[in-house]
Amino acid sequence: MIIEATGLTGLKSDLAHLDEVTTKLGFVRWQWEYTRATYDFKMEDKASKAVYFLRVNARVETGKLESPYAVLYLEEAYIGKETFPHGLDYNSPIPENVLKISKQKLDQLQQLLAD
Repeated sequence: MIIEATGLTGLKSDLAHLDEVTTKLGFVRWQWEYTRATYDFKMEDKASKAVYFLRVNARVETGKLESPYAVLYLEEAYIGKETFPHGLDYNSPIPENVLKISKQKLDQLQQLLAD
């Protein structure tokens, strides 16, 4: 599920600052290569015992990702339900409490990067 109107799409940051801000909010930079990175935030729905991941994509505008000075721009954010043994289902319904937490995290991220 893509989360629209987050205010994040197109925001730019250097890698060092983006890593610092996302780590402070509980995100982890999982997948990365020279021109792309994903920042994931793990959430557990206690009622269903399902695990969801909020993911924000970032692409390099200038530099290479291993450099703290590389400039990245953010793309859309989306949520997926964890599937066994590994993977995410982006078409599963997302519980309201998970959506609420996701939107709060995205608002916090947008505020920290806009400053």
